[in-house]
Amino acid sequence: MAVTERRAERKREILEATRALFDERGVRDAQIEDIARAVGINRAIIYRHFSGKEELFAETLVGYLDELDKTLASADDMARPPVDRLMTLAEVFLEFGAGLPAFVDCAQALLRRRGDELMEEVNERVMFDLGRSMASCLSHVVAVLEAGVASGEFNVRDPDLLANVFYTQALGVMNLATLQLSVREQNPGLPAVDAVPFDEVKALVQVAAVAMARGTA
Repeated sequence: MAVTERRAERKREILEATRALFDERGVRDAQIEDIARAVGINRAIIYRHFSGKEELFAETLVGYLDELDKTLASADDMARPPVDRLMTLAEVFLEFGAGLPAFVDCAQALLRRRGDELMEEVNERVMFDLGRSMASCLSHVVAVLEAGVASGEFNVRDPDLLANVFYTQALGVMNLATLQLSVREQNPGLPAVDAVPFDEVKALVQVAAVAMARGTA
C-alpha cells in the first residue's frame, strides 16, 4: 500500500473511532487518548493527521452533516405545500439531533468559537469540507423557503440567512429537548420546574419556523 493510501486509511480509522466514541460517550468525555487507544496508535500520530482537537471535531462534524443531508433529502416531498415541507424538515432535524446527541454537542462546540479563531485552528481544506456539508444541509431549507416565497406563503428577504438562523436555533433548542425540563416562576421569587415532553418542544419549533418564514410574530 502506498504511503498516501496508508495515510488516508489511518485518517479514516481515526475519524471512525472519534465518531464511535462521540456516539458512545458524548463529545465532552471523549479524549484524544481514548481515540488513539481505540485505533491502537500513540496520540502523537493523531496530530500528524489533524492540527488539533478543533480540526478533528470539524472533520467528524462533516460526517454527521453528510448523514443529516441524506436524511433531509429523503424526508422532503416537493409536491407538498411549503408550510408542510418546512414543518417536516424541522421535525426531521430535531429527531436527528435527539437520536445523535453527540452531533449536537459537536456542532455546538464549534459554534462557540469565533470564526476567525476557528479559521486559524482548522486548515482551509477542512473548513471547505465543513462549509460544503453545512450548505448542502441548509439547501433543503432554502429550497422550501424559496418555494414559499414564490407561492406567496412566505415573506423571506434572505432565505440563506434564515436557514442559518433555523440551524443555530434548532441546535440551541436541542438542549431543552435533551433536558426536557423548563423553569418558570411559580410565585414571586420562587422558581418551579416542569417536565417538557420532546414532542411539545418539537411542535413549538415547527410553529415558530413557519411564523418566521411568514414574517409574522
